[in-house]
Amino acid sequence: MPDGALPVLDVRDLKTVFKTRSGEVHAVNSVSFDLRPGELLGVVGESGSGKSVTMMSLIGLLPSPPADVRAGQVMFGGRDLLAADEAALRGIRGARIGFVFQDPMTSLNPVFNVGFQIMEPLRKHMKLGKAAARDRAVELLELVGIPDARRRLGDYPHQFSGGMRQRVMIAIALACDPEVLIADEPTTALDVTIQAQILELVKELREKLGMAIIWITHDLGVIAGIADRVLVMYGGQVVEQAPVGELFRNPQHPYTRSLLKTVPSVSGERAKRLQVIEGQPPILHAPPDACAFRARCAHRFDRCDRENPARFPVGPAHDAACFWDPATGGPRHV
Repeated sequence: MPDGALPVLDVRDLKTVFKTRSGEVHAVNSVSFDLRPGELLGVVGESGSGKSVTMMSLIGLLPSPPADVRAGQVMFGGRDLLAADEAALRGIRGARIGFVFQDPMTSLNPVFNVGFQIMEPLRKHMKLGKAAARDRAVELLELVGIPDARRRLGDYPHQFSGGMRQRVMIAIALACDPEVLIADEPTTALDVTIQAQILELVKELREKLGMAIIWITHDLGVIAGIADRVLVMYGGQVVEQAPVGELFRNPQHPYTRSLLKTVPSVSGERAKRLQVIEGQPPILHAPPDACAFRARCAHRFDRCDRENPARFPVGPAHDAACFWDPATGGPRHV
């Protein structure tokens, strides 16, 4: 990010609660981060850590009820998205902020051909005529690497492979040249060959279009290859944030260190190749008043049971929410 450049997206103290029959679930708890122009921000954590809910909360994609975005501020283009009405959000979603969902088969409408689905945001947001929208749809399919693009506009989602369907989803998300692209685990359901192709495509599109990207995943190997900076989430909170190289070289939070240990190794003894994090992520029926990771942490202190640590600096552009200091093996004096 150029010196002095303002974030394209600035999130402060976001809180999202789900109201269920058994009580409230506090899925997102005071999450703060920013996204810089042209940056690829990786968001990692186990299932249930709050990654997708956080990003859907930003642009009003969660059904209400049961979801309730209870507090926070999401500044984008000089306005707070959480204070915007539904009409204003419809003008931003798809036009200025694109979203690529995890499963393209359930995200694409099976009764409309892909041409109609790509052309819809072009006609709605960019006010293109039918012929111009069709030409632009062809360009988009070619951009994401689908051959014989003009003919394939008439095909339906079931006529595409999983990888091709995800390329169509990316084409739809890019249709209006958004300033921000949010990709929610877009390669999870794909085999490794197609995953590699999608990742290479995203790198090329980012260089060509210069957009800022949020990439949600549980795969640290993916993050290592594409991200500039990483947010690690656990229990609906950001527990560590750092440039990608710094995070891999010098992880500070026990959860981050545990995640890195779960990355499979191709060398060493067979029994040591795959490690797991014992226990399960918490279900938060109240805002956390203690460390959410304490039940699974080997470095737990009495203070962890009494206080939920805030994020504080642990290095250049690096912060973590933990009372344990890996450099000394003892508590931090914060």
